[in-house]
Amino acid sequence: MMDTLRTVLYAVLIALGIRVIAFEPFSIPSGSMIPTLLVGDYLFVSKYSYGYSRYSLPFGLPLVPGERILFTEPVRGDVAVFKLPTDNSTDYIKRIVGLPGDRIQVKGGILHINDTPVKRRQIEDFVNEISPGYFERKKRYVETLPNGAEHLIVEETDSGQADNTPVFTVPPGHYFGMGDNRDNSSDSRFQHVGFIPRENLVGRAEFLFFSIDGSPWMIWTWFDKLRPARFFSAVK
Repeated sequence: MMDTLRTVLYAVLIALGIRVIAFEPFSIPSGSMIPTLLVGDYLFVSKYSYGYSRYSLPFGLPLVPGERILFTEPVRGDVAVFKLPTDNSTDYIKRIVGLPGDRIQVKGGILHINDTPVKRRQIEDFVNEISPGYFERKKRYVETLPNGAEHLIVEETDSGQADNTPVFTVPPGHYFGMGDNRDNSSDSRFQHVGFIPRENLVGRAEFLFFSIDGSPWMIWTWFDKLRPARFFSAVK
């Protein structure tokens, strides 16, 4: 009996260790990162990419000294998971487009970084079936950040609520995140999200391990709901 309990305890400790130090699973509940991430995607986030803060630990236990330890600066274009600065308990996932000291602005739907418009190139439309027989179509672009990182975005319009913003100057120790679904993303353009503190970074999205257009618990629907082409694909 004691051997069994000891084995279970070791297994739990190993699993917690992997979750805290290496990888943590996350699921995508909203469409703010379409077309990069879809609702029903399940992915692993590398906890070691940015070092460790209190939010690397279960329940945000304040056991890590200072803001972070073993810190590595995020790279512009990273897809990062972070704790929402206004409540520190909700996980958000956005693309890092602004680094400390950057001036960020959106003008006519075009992202500007340090007064320079970011290049975007239109490609084929993004088409998504949002209910049986009902499809939505959005313009899709390849956006190229100043460091050469490329990623996909979608736009419904260039004159929406957040397509013309003031200039945001990113403070020291903070980052500016935006969703790839530019007209349907609550991100750093909005006050309830704002700048992302360095301490709030949880990790970098690395790869999908599962994807389904529906509930993963309804196994009898897997035949036509699974998206196997997305399994084990990298997050770019």
